[in-house]
Amino acid sequence: MTLAGSPALQAVSLPRQLRAGPPGWVRTTDVVVVGSGIAGLTAALHARASGARVLLVTKALLDAGSTRWAQGGIAAALDPLDSPEEHLTDTLVAGAGLCDEPAVRVLVTEGPARVRELAALGASFDRGADGELALTREGGHLRDRIVHAGGDATGAEVERALIAAVRADAGVHIIEHAAVLDLLLGADGRAAGLTLHVLGEGSRDGVGAVHARAVVLASGGMGQVFASTTNPSVATGDGVALALRAGAVVSDLEFVQFHPTVLFLGPGAAGQQPLLSEAMRGEGAQIVDAAGDRVMAGVHPLGDLAPRDIVAKAMARRMYATGVDHLYLDARRVPGLETRFPTIVARCRELGFDPLTEPLPVAPAAHYASGGIRTDLSGATSVPGLYACGEVACTGVHGANRLASNSLLEGLVFAARIGDDIAGTLAPQVRPEPATGAAGLVDPAFRGAITAAMTRGAGVLRSAASLEATAAALAAIPTDCAEASPAAWEATNLHAVASALTAAAQRRAETRGSHWREEHDGPLPEWQHHLATTLGETLEVR
Repeated sequence: MTLAGSPALQAVSLPRQLRAGPPGWVRTTDVVVVGSGIAGLTAALHARASGARVLLVTKALLDAGSTRWAQGGIAAALDPLDSPEEHLTDTLVAGAGLCDEPAVRVLVTEGPARVRELAALGASFDRGADGELALTREGGHLRDRIVHAGGDATGAEVERALIAAVRADAGVHIIEHAAVLDLLLGADGRAAGLTLHVLGEGSRDGVGAVHARAVVLASGGMGQVFASTTNPSVATGDGVALALRAGAVVSDLEFVQFHPTVLFLGPGAAGQQPLLSEAMRGEGAQIVDAAGDRVMAGVHPLGDLAPRDIVAKAMARRMYATGVDHLYLDARRVPGLETRFPTIVARCRELGFDPLTEPLPVAPAAHYASGGIRTDLSGATSVPGLYACGEVACTGVHGANRLASNSLLEGLVFAARIGDDIAGTLAPQVRPEPATGAAGLVDPAFRGAITAAMTRGAGVLRSAASLEATAAALAAIPTDCAEASPAAWEATNLHAVASALTAAAQRRAETRGSHWREEHDGPLPEWQHHLATTLGETLEVR
């Protein structure tokens, strides 16, 4: 594949469907929602408000996604001294010129009402002695506007409240341990449901189909494509890979945010790693090197609370220059550390570290995908009847770098918009057509090779040479595995999103936001636009 005005890129041919057995059972509903984080649960509740029957499917247990791990909180202009306009400005600055302002305006203006809805559902947010919400600050915010719960357990409390509301609604049916496979399409190209594998459901291998009038993907991120990540094990890019195979447009995949302060457990540690919330730096914790010197001193006016891409890059530069694989987060002077961050302190002690008496070893790790399936302001994708929200989606609000604590807010706001749109546009059920694309699978034995190649060449620091090597390594992985299994489906999805991410990172010849190319010092005006990726005969980046 060669793109006009760009260097030759590695041509990649990916399967158009996952190899799987024929569906042994069928369910019919109005709306099927994939995912049970803040976005999926909110979408299910708002779709129900329109009277639609909802089937919610989730890959593991209802509370096993990324939402429960969110420590910092939800950003919203709830303080009388704050305003949506100020929140908008901070978001645009963090997004490094690539935020879609209309989408950001929707986020910041509708956000406060969505947070109040959560409180009305029973989410117990932390409050001060006066009974008002206790607001704090995180990187990139010029106001205290972060709502939190349990100090550092916001996601767990939000998840608890939403799950309780969904379980109380008899019109929402739930299937756990359901791995989504591929989108079903009607003759007119409209989404008509999906195939999935459910443990213990129907035929021996559990493959079945859901026929639906609308499909909502809220399946979370793709952090597991890297060797070290804050994401749970279920975050294997399933939704983006499914959308690519279905012909949907995905966008901004090159912008992967690496969280600066992830607890470093040693050079051999892989998979999900413990996150040390940015809110700790909001309360005074500092990133230092082994000598105790501040890493962010003189780097940015906001110091340790600079946008995450700037902090992660500064850390990577210091680590590279000094030949070390980690730095430190010194939180010993944070007042009331054990009360404000009880979950983090307890977890650190479980792992043999005491943040009250010693600096904690930290290194950046893959945290959040700012890109995903491209949607409009109603959450609709380029495939009619297919919606996306949460981390799997690219609404345009994050641009080149997500502002801290805007992720839970985005899930709330745009999931609610999807519910409202479905109420007015729900089409009649169409008969799914047989899939015609070439089926394939990646042997799960190659999963380690995928994550290693991505970490080496497409991580925090990227270059033309490193990305070329990554693309070549991915292109060499065969997709002819004959044995279908959950592990093979995950490996195939990881291979697809890794290939698409790498191609987009090769194409974007500049440094912008969370995408850093060593050959380029900064952003270039000619690159102030989005990159769209589709899967035709081969992967195409436009």
